[in-house]
Amino acid sequence: MSKLSCNNLLSIADLSHDDVMLVMGYAAFIENNMKSRPNLDLLQGKLLSTLFFESSTRTRLSFEAAMHRMGGGVLSVDGVFSSATKGESLQDMGRVVSDYCDVMVVRHNEVGAVADFAQNATVPVINAGDGTNQHPTQALLDLYTILSEKESLSGLTLGFMGDLKHARTVKSLVPLLKRYGVTIVFISHPDLKMTDDVKQVLDSSSVQVQETDCLTDALPDLDVLYVTRLQEERFTDTENFEEYQSRFCITPEVLANAKPDLSVMHPLPRRGEIHPDCDVDPRAAYFRQANNGMVVRAALLYALMK
Repeated sequence: MSKLSCNNLLSIADLSHDDVMLVMGYAAFIENNMKSRPNLDLLQGKLLSTLFFESSTRTRLSFEAAMHRMGGGVLSVDGVFSSATKGESLQDMGRVVSDYCDVMVVRHNEVGAVADFAQNATVPVINAGDGTNQHPTQALLDLYTILSEKESLSGLTLGFMGDLKHARTVKSLVPLLKRYGVTIVFISHPDLKMTDDVKQVLDSSSVQVQETDCLTDALPDLDVLYVTRLQEERFTDTENFEEYQSRFCITPEVLANAKPDLSVMHPLPRRGEIHPDCDVDPRAAYFRQANNGMVVRAALLYALMK
């Protein structure tokens, strides 16, 4: 198999296990080759359109950098769309923009909006985040990062900490992990715990699931700690936000109680949940994780258009 089995990537559920392994393999190949040749010609003559109805830095730039590095071109729009202000439907916009490019990457603040956009599209559509729903390419780069850090997922204990209720990054990654024999520990305040629908995905798998509101108890057993941002905009009470943030903050003192080979991940941006003093710790993997975004998204583009 050399190409993805799906036409669009709207949800991580669109990918088979073989699809995921294909992207992982292409990413490793691209990363290795870019060490000696930063610009490849694997997508020469292809055009990517990025349409971001919601602001983005890492996702948008990594997709655009990936396309340029692979020899293709980019058409980019963000912010206010004139067609949207005129009342054009997402379905019509998807059909029209399809004529200008070979693949489209779309981010929207509403759940299901990217699927609406893809409904009449005639070229592949990649979901770059739709509200609190899905962020499948982040899940792929997160999986690639874990594999790069640990080589294998078998037997690992992975902790997910923070605002798990609203974290689309975690909600996209967790279903991928059901294919591996891992233990997952959800660490959060009870008000922000992982939603039942995501936990139910793991019910019939070999994954062991634990939940706690105490980082201190969970940390010593973790091989990977995936930290998410507390989303201040979802809090109506400032005191509650400050209390939650102080309880779930990674500092050098906290890491003193962790395994020496722990990998600390974060999808970024961070807002105080990881102290900058942790950045020099070799266990801090979040900048390596961000760097993996370009090669994984390059691999995904290649796998969709090869």
